[in-house]
Amino acid sequence: MDGNRRWARARGLSSSKGHYYGYLKVLDVIDWAVKEKIEILSLYAFSTENWQRSKKEVAYLMNLAKLIFKKHLKDFQKKEVKILISGVKDNLDENLIKIIEQTQKETKQNKKLIVNICFNYGGRREIIEAIKKIIKTKVPVVKINEDFFRQYLFQSLPDPDVIVRTSGEQRLSNFLTWQSVYSELIFVKKHWPAFTQQDLKKIIKIYNQRQRRFGG
Repeated sequence: MDGNRRWARARGLSSSKGHYYGYLKVLDVIDWAVKEKIEILSLYAFSTENWQRSKKEVAYLMNLAKLIFKKHLKDFQKKEVKILISGVKDNLDENLIKIIEQTQKETKQNKKLIVNICFNYGGRREIIEAIKKIIKTKVPVVKINEDFFRQYLFQSLPDPDVIVRTSGEQRLSNFLTWQSVYSELIFVKKHWPAFTQQDLKKIIKIYNQRQRRFGG
């Protein structure tokens, strides 16, 4: 979900305003995903590299996270949206961790849409954390294969069919490094706050027209 700050600057707005409108767009896209009968939606909300931004901007993003998890919990329940969080707890305050855990707990039975929020997430970090967990199991090396490894990722979800990046950048930026090897990639020039329901419909149409061979 790239381009919040650039979208804001183009309109003479602060970066905070850009992130706020980006947060509103998250809520829209969740609704659209339900309507389109998408089963799993993963959103790259905050990367492990984003801590390099200014303290003011990071603090604002943390407050937005609390808002989306706490304020919209009833709405997620009503729409039968299950919230999962992929990422590490490093540097997160205790209150935010509690809110995240509560949101996951209260929505775990919902079945209409899984929203996997990648928060304080990095693809390489996910792989390293999985290796650390596997080492602790002391499992024989011969038993370690892709299916075994997948169980130790942040979430044991199917690989994404398609990965979409907004704002015109054409790279994955440490997103779902393990899971993305055969994902279709679609790059959208619009900044994230300008993304529309028609853009989502167009992406689905493009994806359905592609032939996936998985190396075969």
